[in-house]
Amino acid sequence: MNKKVFLIVMAAILSSRGLLAEEQPGSFTGEEMVVTSSRVEEPKKNVTSNITIISSEEIKQSSAQDLGELLAEKSIGHIQKYPGTSTTVGIRGFRSETHGIDLRGKVLILLNGRRIGTGNLAKISTGNIERIEIIRGPAAVQYGSAAIGGIVNVITAKGNGTPTLFIEQRAGSYGFAKTTAGTSGSAGKFDFSGVVSQSKMGDYKTGNGKKYVNTGYDDEKTGSFNIGYEFQPGNRIGIVYNHFEVGKAGAPSYLSQNDFDDYTVQKNHSIDFIYDGSTADKRFTWMTRYFTGQDKYTFFNPILSNPDFWDDGIPYSKNVDHKGAQAQVTYNHDFFRVTTGVDWAKYEEVSTPYAPFKSEYDNPAWFLLLKGFLMDEQLVLSAGCRYDSYNLMYQRFTSSEQQKQGSDSITKQFGVAWNLPENIKLRASYGEGFRMPATDELAANFVSPWGTHYVGNASLKPEKSKTYEAGIDLACKGLTSSLTWFTTYFKDKIQATSIGGNASWHNLGGATISGLEAEFSKSLQPFSADWTVIPYVNYTYLTRYRDDSTNALLLYTPQWNATAGVRWHDKRGLNGVFNLAYTGATQIENYEDNIYPNPVDLITKGGFAVANMTVSKKFAFDESQKNGKALTISCEVDNLFDREYQYAKGYPMAGRTVTIGIRGDI
Repeated sequence: MNKKVFLIVMAAILSSRGLLAEEQPGSFTGEEMVVTSSRVEEPKKNVTSNITIISSEEIKQSSAQDLGELLAEKSIGHIQKYPGTSTTVGIRGFRSETHGIDLRGKVLILLNGRRIGTGNLAKISTGNIERIEIIRGPAAVQYGSAAIGGIVNVITAKGNGTPTLFIEQRAGSYGFAKTTAGTSGSAGKFDFSGVVSQSKMGDYKTGNGKKYVNTGYDDEKTGSFNIGYEFQPGNRIGIVYNHFEVGKAGAPSYLSQNDFDDYTVQKNHSIDFIYDGSTADKRFTWMTRYFTGQDKYTFFNPILSNPDFWDDGIPYSKNVDHKGAQAQVTYNHDFFRVTTGVDWAKYEEVSTPYAPFKSEYDNPAWFLLLKGFLMDEQLVLSAGCRYDSYNLMYQRFTSSEQQKQGSDSITKQFGVAWNLPENIKLRASYGEGFRMPATDELAANFVSPWGTHYVGNASLKPEKSKTYEAGIDLACKGLTSSLTWFTTYFKDKIQATSIGGNASWHNLGGATISGLEAEFSKSLQPFSADWTVIPYVNYTYLTRYRDDSTNALLLYTPQWNATAGVRWHDKRGLNGVFNLAYTGATQIENYEDNIYPNPVDLITKGGFAVANMTVSKKFAFDESQKNGKALTISCEVDNLFDREYQYAKGYPMAGRTVTIGIRGDI
């Protein structure tokens, strides 16, 4: 079966070469610029790992309101989404962290190449984004701990050209309303880009028409600003600010046990100060950055009906302050490139009132990235290494005693890309990943509300992975396609174990995950030169995803997921997209039907497909101006076929929703 899948997909991709018959042979034409893989801007053809780009045009055409909805629509891994504002992504069997410190996850979310401070994708708006770059597989050499399954790098837009201003009003099903305003452009040496929004939504009905109470949210505000000044060519200082907050987001629990009044209040904000520079001949380039921010999460349960430790009326909160710095310099030679630098990140986490504690992560790191170019850049070799030092502190509020731990990690990666004639690139790479133990896993000493005594384990080792992958890419004349095979060996998994009334954390077992990832899209003009139609398919199939000790399937990991759809636009302002996303069957723990302390059953949660469709029409007041005054009317339909589906068991998503929007550009 595995060989058949590989051969079928490979044949489909290679057969697309027939679409290129009208083009003269040449080297691989992946000239799209990317920055995530090497921490410096380079053409995609020089990247030795599997990287996916979501462009600004795709983001604008999508009905997604946040990063989680966008990645679900694109089937970038397995989404775990709950009502309100809580979404994680799983890539190659590893997952981002929903609450608190992103170091606890195994998929890392970045903002312009630095840690964003959260793994909750619902806190990241799709406004003011230039593009999103996704590395599937480890990127610990570039970014450190938690980058095992992959990297999602959200890149903020920069202003350019004549200043523009827009305002948009959208309204839709279940009382949804959103007001957005933005501006972009440049004036002399200044550039600026910014978007702000405010929205709300009421409780929704599921696909079978049943009302799911307490699923709405009030007063969600987002903002993103990027302001820069280029004081001389190639030298720019900039400030980037990002903001998210929601005044009240429902926390309804399972539909079968619908809670009417629990809610959360959440906030995430950060500010960056950045200097990008270069010499006149671009031989040397450099970047320095300082950033600071905060992630706040508070859970309220106001009614004391049959109170227990989960429903006692006392708010639960977790606040994380984070700050850091980056500095790097690159030497560009005709035949090689060297990038070296330092990263520093510090997190301070405070959690109350259950087992109240304060913890600190202090993480300085050094990295070296090398890239060589042979045979007129047809052969690209890459290598890198990184050293991370971790100094951790854990303190309970009920004690003045502090527990301190220190650890470090060295990671490596290697890769090769061969740009062949006839627009083909072959690539192969090896990469290592790791996840450092959290402070409570190392040094906790508390009794939980349910009576279990948790004790940290100072002997914990980091979770580690080794990944091997090989792939083939094609890109020319509107066609983009790729096929990647990968295998990851994961070991020293950190798990909590309980004996009697005591619990601690240990390194227990590991897993082997192998699979195929395929992408295909083609820009066509089937009617006339005025029309462009782009069909696309993305597909992931896991050939193995089992625990090495028990041989059991990994939980919350579908064997396959896929997206298929078509985007279209004409030269008169008509745009549209139809997208069908499928998530496969998944082994899960059945917490909905099992009440603590009863054992939790393992069940299979069935697969599902969700269709979304968006159509918009732009009416320009001056056809000669590309970005002049215009009025745009749009219609979005999510869950087009009104299916009942759920990413997490017991938490069904909304039925068919319709949203109408009107936007004015000045």
